[in-house]
Amino acid sequence: MKEKDPIVCTCNEIRQSEIEQTIREKGLKTIETVGNETTAGTVCGGCVDEIYLLLEKIHGKVEL
Repeated sequence: MKEKDPIVCTCNEIRQSEIEQTIREKGLKTIETVGNETTAGTVCGGCVDEIYLLLEKIHGKVEL
């Protein structure tokens, strides 16, 4: 069974809902800005691909 609100960034314990909400509220368009606002992806980088997919899900494309 999949968790409804999984932790995306295990290093900083940032959940998917927090990342998605921040992307929408602040209009974030890059992985770097998501990291600056949430700290997700700023320690080991293991969740960067997942952050990319969330940005793509919300905006349809991702700025690099």
